Amino acid sequence: MSLTVHLQALSKKLSGELFYDELIKSIYATDASVYRMLPLAVAYPKNKEDIKQLIAFAKTHQTSLIPRTAGTSLAGQCVGEGIVVDVSKYFTKILDVNEKAQTVTVQPGVVRDALNNYLKPFGLWFSPNTSTSNRCMIGGMVGNNSSGTTSIQYGVTRDKVIEMHTILSDGSEVVFNEITSEAFQNKTKEASLEGQIYKTIYEELKPEVVQNQIIENFPKPEIHRRNTGYAIDELIKSAVFSNTTEKFNMCKLLSGSEGTLAFTTQITLKLDKLPPQEAIMVAAHFTTIESCLNAVEMVMQHNLYNCEMMDKTILDCTKHNKTQQENRSFIEGDPKAILMCEVRAFTKKEVALLAENLIKDIEKSNLSYAYPTLEGAEINKANNLRSAGLGLLGNIIGDKKSHPCIEDTAVTLPDLANYISEFTALMKGYNQEAIYYAHAGAGELHLRPILNLKKAEDVVLFRKITTDVAHLVKKYGGSMSGEHGDGIVRAEFIPFMIGDANYNILKRIKSAFDAHNILNPGKIVDAYPMDKSLRYVADRVEPEIETMLDFSRSQGILREAEKCNGSGDCRKLPEFGGTMCPSYRATRNEKDTTRARANALREFLTNSEKANKFDHKELKEVFDLCLSCKACASECPSSVDVASLKAEFLYHYQKENGVSLRTKLFAYNTSFNRLGSVFPKLSNFVFSNSFTSSILKNMFGIAKERTLPLISNKSLSKQFQSIKKQQVAKPYIKTVYLFNDEFLNYLDTPIGVDAIQLLTTLNYQVKMIDNAESGRTFISKGLLEQAKKTADKNVSLFKDIITSETPLIGIEPSAILTFKDEYLRLADDRTSAESIAKHTFLIEEFIQQEIKLGNITSQQFTTEEKTIKFHGHCHQKSFSNQLSSFEVLNLPKNYKVTIIPSGCCGMAGSFGYEKEHYEVSMQVGEQTLFPAVRATLADTIISANGTSCRHQIKDGTQRDAKHPITILREALV
Repeated sequence: MSLTVHLQALSKKLSGELFYDELIKSIYATDASVYRMLPLAVAYPKNKEDIKQLIAFAKTHQTSLIPRTAGTSLAGQCVGEGIVVDVSKYFTKILDVNEKAQTVTVQPGVVRDALNNYLKPFGLWFSPNTSTSNRCMIGGMVGNNSSGTTSIQYGVTRDKVIEMHTILSDGSEVVFNEITSEAFQNKTKEASLEGQIYKTIYEELKPEVVQNQIIENFPKPEIHRRNTGYAIDELIKSAVFSNTTEKFNMCKLLSGSEGTLAFTTQITLKLDKLPPQEAIMVAAHFTTIESCLNAVEMVMQHNLYNCEMMDKTILDCTKHNKTQQENRSFIEGDPKAILMCEVRAFTKKEVALLAENLIKDIEKSNLSYAYPTLEGAEINKANNLRSAGLGLLGNIIGDKKSHPCIEDTAVTLPDLANYISEFTALMKGYNQEAIYYAHAGAGELHLRPILNLKKAEDVVLFRKITTDVAHLVKKYGGSMSGEHGDGIVRAEFIPFMIGDANYNILKRIKSAFDAHNILNPGKIVDAYPMDKSLRYVADRVEPEIETMLDFSRSQGILREAEKCNGSGDCRKLPEFGGTMCPSYRATRNEKDTTRARANALREFLTNSEKANKFDHKELKEVFDLCLSCKACASECPSSVDVASLKAEFLYHYQKENGVSLRTKLFAYNTSFNRLGSVFPKLSNFVFSNSFTSSILKNMFGIAKERTLPLISNKSLSKQFQSIKKQQVAKPYIKTVYLFNDEFLNYLDTPIGVDAIQLLTTLNYQVKMIDNAESGRTFISKGLLEQAKKTADKNVSLFKDIITSETPLIGIEPSAILTFKDEYLRLADDRTSAESIAKHTFLIEEFIQQEIKLGNITSQQFTTEEKTIKFHGHCHQKSFSNQLSSFEVLNLPKNYKVTIIPSGCCGMAGSFGYEKEHYEVSMQVGEQTLFPAVRATLADTIISANGTSCRHQIKDGTQRDAKHPITILREALV
């Protein structure tokens, strides 16, 4: 009987899901590390019985289980050849909060920041954090013994774990928590697997000679970030093994064990009271790495709550990321490094005094050239800049990347400067300028060499550098694995780091827990080779892939996909803001993340043997729920533009498989609307009548719940001719060209008229030419040849008339922003396209600029009071900003405007109309937008500048939304 048949049988036994198709396996073949292993299958267990079934299957069929939460591990903990067990979908409950005892009990799939949002009303929080805290999960944090920026004040995850409910390798359920020495001895007498584990632990660690060898060889105890192997150095501190009163808790061993000892289903954590609310960050700037590191021990005398370092490489990466550019305002000059030192207190007076004393010491040291102070939102911006650092490293163009092999070393603070001095000399010997990033106050710097692991010679360096650094860390009694775990990349060095005798103890403990080696093998003990199973085959022949869109900025479409390093920012939930990734937020399936799409495309473009490497139904499936919102182009730290990847994929896929009738209907929508505009009343009757509209919807696969957009009685191009005749010649402030897009011309004509009337009244001359449609519908449906023709035509029409004095402005974001995005990658005349793009603006942007110039004032508008709630278009958020719409709507001085903190509305052009996507479309709307609109009073004006957004709001809430320009036109006096 084949293994596939056995997997099919297993699938029927599970309450959750089991996948073993090529798409899902390829998506889970990688995490945030450099490793790739194609798993046997992927499971989403729903309950403990599912996990027991999986354990029994693994034992029977001699395979393994790889526990996984968010998959953001950097050391390869989440990859393997067995069954990946993803608990992030169903094991997500917060089970209990004991406010008095300051504890919380959770399942392993609870997101760290979501937990803290839940705990905030209790005045409590789970203090350990990571740079991925808005998507990483408690199970993964326990597995890695995570620490983060807060460890210098609050300790690490191991310090917080009180109790763990687990399932052992024989399927038995065991609860581990604090026990007395007497209870420990009683455990050793039990005949169960649990009893055997306690007996093994006792026999291995009780001899005094063993304890001495552990103390002598493990990292220095002053280093609180140490995850080298299993934490037997922590276990010997208990009363079972020493003359202390400390109770024994197996959780200390399980924390940092990377899922290799037991499968955790429930965790109880010790919480801390929320830190003092008043905070000031002193961002000390340095001209050298050495001067920055020499300052660390001194600043740490000030009871800091954070002490984080960023180097120039990280800072330079942020220059080209739109989201992070806004967070760079505190940077002065061009520092080689910045040390972010945060003090906290309960009053403003106290915290100001703390900051003042810190600055005095920094000044005395003569090490720093600038030390701006940050407060409130400024601190959040600086922390966001630091947190994004890891993902931003993916912005290095080409095959050379910063790789996490030595990036988790920790030493004591007195050793830090000398260690880094030797480290720098070591790296220079390899002609490397390392990246310095992270937790200086804890003696841990995430140091990364820049290597091309597609080349065999750099794979050799990968091992050599790691080996040399291991020897250097050992010299200083440091920890090779500070907070990111051993995984594959460092586990091979554990025997050297702690000695063979201690390592053999670890092996025997592993065997006691997991005799058949079914739990995450290859990690910590009996490690996989650190230079094998890499994402890329060394010295491979790079696939040559021709594309319609120009991906030269990333050196081709494959490298665009390879920019995704797996950091998983696309898994953050709606409560953490932003837009990316709307489909994942709706389904909570890894398949529907930005990361999955990039990984799947990379897999098939690299490994497909077809002439057309895009011709795979698996790729069609993974891109199916991509809404092309463009959020990833700006929110992903690596700026992976999945919307463009999807458009290119569709183009090539449809070459082989044809274009469906519905796709043609949506792609050529403008042509059909042009025909419908000949007899608009008849067209609208057909679209709105329940009988005839139902026939149309059924015929073209449109959701029956949707209302169809109606044709305007008269196109904007015709209306403009009438308006022109009525205009009186006068001296205008400026002349602008209004882009008559496909939505304005036939569907949203009244908004176009409002724009012309508004601008004319404000003393601007408005011109329109007979331009082509934007091509947005062609792009979204992958008809890139038609899109290219459209782009070339519009560039040709506008190239000689659009200048700084005569800008091009547009009303529909998805249409006008093609000039600033896709046209730059489609048009033949790239120079002219770039020139036009520089002088192309969303209409709100143009008015915002004119307000700043004093050409438009609030005196030109009503003093009436109104309340407005605004929802911004996804493409505006990605390529422009919502502030322009906000400022324009605030122009009437008594208008009170609020931006709805919504992501994608869920309509996304034709996406929400398609019957198979309707449910997901509405789920996306329900995340933030619909509840926010429903919560508004009836007299509150709802505003949205996207035509799809307005239709979605209407269908989802039965509220009409106005374009900001209509609101402003109505406010004229």
